[in-house]
Amino acid sequence: MTAHASSRHVPIIFALLVSVLVLAACGSSAEPSVTTRNPTATASPSVVKPSVSYVALGASDAVGVGADNPNTQGYVPIIISRLPKGSAALNLGISGIVLHDALTQELPEVAAARPTFITVWLVGNDFRRCTSLQQYAADLDTLLTTLHDQTHAQVFVANTPDMSLLPYFREGAPQGGACVQGASTAQVHAMVLQWNQVIDPIVAKHDDVLVDLYNTDFASHPEYVSSRDGFHPSNQGYARLADLFWTQVLAHKAVPVA
Repeated sequence: MTAHASSRHVPIIFALLVSVLVLAACGSSAEPSVTTRNPTATASPSVVKPSVSYVALGASDAVGVGADNPNTQGYVPIIISRLPKGSAALNLGISGIVLHDALTQELPEVAAARPTFITVWLVGNDFRRCTSLQQYAADLDTLLTTLHDQTHAQVFVANTPDMSLLPYFREGAPQGGACVQGASTAQVHAMVLQWNQVIDPIVAKHDDVLVDLYNTDFASHPEYVSSRDGFHPSNQGYARLADLFWTQVLAHKAVPVA
């Protein structure tokens, strides 16, 4: 082959080499684009909102005072134990609190929990400390209004049981306010009726669910009352209280029924 002839083949050979290199380059650039795409590994884990989120507002009863083991035998822990798997729960109860103070110490914590249902029992301390019914009514209205403004939760509110049946009041309410200290059973019973005549319509006004403790056996069974103070529920009393709340929770479909 002459030099002239070989030189004529150089462009052809060069063109073939360029084509091979281009194809190789295309192949090498496509491979990383596939193997490095891994959104599951690199994306932040998504936050799954639980189907049930429960918040409890209350006082020492929500904490479980009077039970042998408040962490498991109080009515709030019992309700929590019945929630579907994967549910969220927050107990905001504070021992000794009255409703007016709960507006600033408990209520601000509710919205962040994004509750689907809420239980409220904030009456015992107000009753025995003789909070004025006018003040209590205004505070209860504020509480329920705020819950509906800030959440989409179903709200379950308990009224007052017949306090006149409790040993604490039968003994003259030694640590109570002036209105109950030394009051007769009949006087305490009359007060209970007055309180529920205020509580029940406010609950109805907000289309909330009344857990009517007055028209149950909750206060009439001695074994439901703690022997420590004659005021707080016992283990059996908390179990009964949890049942009364839970019956309403199920009846109003606040949790899925298996």
